[in-house]
Amino acid sequence: MEPVNGTEISEFFLKGFSGYPALEHLLFPLCSTMYLVTLLGNTAIVAVSILDVRLHTPMYFFLGNLSILDICYTSTFVPLMLVHLLSAQKTISFIGCALQMCLSLSTGSTECLLLAIMAYDRYLAICQPLRYPVLMSPQLCLSLAGSAWVLCLFKSVTETVIAMRLSFCGHHVINHFTCEILAVLKLACSDTSVSEALLLAGAILLLPIPLAFICLSYALILATILSVPSAAGRRKAFSTCSAHLAVVMLFYGTVIFVYMKPKSKEARISDEVFTVLYAVVTPMLNPVIYSLRNKEVKEAARKVWGRSWTSK
Repeated sequence: MEPVNGTEISEFFLKGFSGYPALEHLLFPLCSTMYLVTLLGNTAIVAVSILDVRLHTPMYFFLGNLSILDICYTSTFVPLMLVHLLSAQKTISFIGCALQMCLSLSTGSTECLLLAIMAYDRYLAICQPLRYPVLMSPQLCLSLAGSAWVLCLFKSVTETVIAMRLSFCGHHVINHFTCEILAVLKLACSDTSVSEALLLAGAILLLPIPLAFICLSYALILATILSVPSAAGRRKAFSTCSAHLAVVMLFYGTVIFVYMKPKSKEARISDEVFTVLYAVVTPMLNPVIYSLRNKEVKEAARKVWGRSWTSK
């Protein structure tokens, strides 16, 4: 890549799929449909959990937070990506790139912690049912969710500021469809060791540690479920966890596949296509999984829908 004159960058060019116009025309209707489903599905989950008093419980409070996260995460890059899929002008301002990077890092990181918090909530509900209302109080729910949001925002702001203060020596073509931090760091002509160390520390804190906590929680949950004498009781206990467990497997499975697989020296278009689909498909499937696997959500949705038609 040839550096342009000067060392200050005012905007970046997001290369994305610009070399594959046929692929761009295929991805636009696919991604726009999935984004619309993501917005509608997650908004419906939030609305139902607020409007139905039976869902004013810790489980649905955290589920509402997860839905808000999915809306925010996809909205950080999908609208601009859709515009770029139909346009030859695929630029983003320096400030816009930094903002997009920070918000996507923050929401993605928060989801890692939130899934671990939801596993802890299910552990208390099944393994400590009598003490659950006291242990998982409204104050603790707010503290756990708020701490996850604030901690990850602070982490992401720090990573973004350090990354965007690097010298880029005129290099401005990002080999990605979004301002992904690793793609931006490849353009830097100054030392990136501090940024890379921060990212490694963050990856360790937000991937293996929460995942190990989730596995431990579900190991204890499984042991408790197996000790339940009645088959009906076991089914009921498992049904309260199956949706969350499916979301955990989907989220961590795709993240590990994308970020932990061996990296090739040359960027492959198949990797970017998979990244697009994982980043859009996972948030879209979360409300679908919870709706299909949870009778309370379906009953609450029917109740709210019926009430809205009656009021008309």
